[in-house]
Amino acid sequence: MEILFYRYNSICEPAVISAFESFGITVHTEELEMHEKQAAPSACVEAVSGWILKQPLAFVFSINFFPAISYTCERLKVPYVCWTVDSPVPEFFSNALKNTYNRIFLFDRAQYEFFSPVNPSCIHYLPLAADVKQFEKTVLSMTEADYTVYGAEVSFVGSLYTEKCRYDSLALSDHTRGYVDGLMEAQLRVYGYNLIADTLTESVIQEIMTADPQRYRGEDLREGVERYLTAHQYIGMKLAAVERERTLQRLSEHFPVTLYTRSDASSLPRVDCRGGVRTLTEMPKVFQASRINLNMTMRPIETGLSQRIWDVLACGGFLLTNYQSEIPEYFEIGKELETYESMEELEEKVRYYLAHEEERIEIAINGYEKVAAHHSYEMRLAQMIKILTNNMPS
Repeated sequence: MEILFYRYNSICEPAVISAFESFGITVHTEELEMHEKQAAPSACVEAVSGWILKQPLAFVFSINFFPAISYTCERLKVPYVCWTVDSPVPEFFSNALKNTYNRIFLFDRAQYEFFSPVNPSCIHYLPLAADVKQFEKTVLSMTEADYTVYGAEVSFVGSLYTEKCRYDSLALSDHTRGYVDGLMEAQLRVYGYNLIADTLTESVIQEIMTADPQRYRGEDLREGVERYLTAHQYIGMKLAAVERERTLQRLSEHFPVTLYTRSDASSLPRVDCRGGVRTLTEMPKVFQASRINLNMTMRPIETGLSQRIWDVLACGGFLLTNYQSEIPEYFEIGKELETYESMEELEEKVRYYLAHEEERIEIAINGYEKVAAHHSYEMRLAQMIKILTNNMPS
């Protein structure tokens, strides 16, 4: 079997390619968007159609959804398979989502339930996974010096989203700012349910969208994109920035907190900020050496498990994450990881697990064993291929 992998340099792409190849699949790669970040859809069409016309392909694959690829595959009658790793994905509002040759896999069940009615037989739910083999190599090669360098009481690896938050740059009325601030304060007190999208008024949506000249303007869009983007891209990113700053600030008032980020952390004077870490060679060492690894899921990921959850556990790290409604489907809370649903509970559990070393280590081991046994990329893609085998276009 031969496939074409359309790449844009997502962090998970090498692991997915390796997993496909482990099944004996020949993976050809098209790297147009790795070198031309602003490549036009027409260039994408030309590149993909060239591959399809040159040789037989079982399907074209990508991480996240590219409408130009979908239309090309529909026209040439080749299945287009994609797997989301992000939320939001505004391209899902393209009418290309309706194409019959699509085979789309969404990692967030709320995302799946929202979009699947558009094309029920072609959209599926599939959670993310971990590059267990690669992380094992890094963790098993760690030295005592590594544990000293990367060790921490409480650590967080990730963006603060301050540099990615377009909401802050918008010229908005005081009324809209106040309205959105109120919504965000309410949302910050609720875990496991996203209330923003259904609460927004049309006037607020229009003001926010109009204020951004660089807003998403994809072609051939269905209705609803403006409400979705306002809730998930503008306000959702702002929520992530506020939540991460407040959480780290609060924890740092009581515990030693280490932050690995390329964001500006000057607003967090008590936090030990050490800059960014490389994904494959340094990040696993942080997860393994830290006593508590903190995860704060972006609010646009409504119910699903973010990539960070799988990665921490695959490295044998102890994970303390905000509650997501899908977590109990895959892990036993208190046995394989820990969750919190309020700032008070977060503080209590940090204090508890810093004082109960054996219990913390046991939970970390159990979490690693669960991911290694059931949630590697090889296992996840085997699930995907099984679905594809039973549901390919005739």
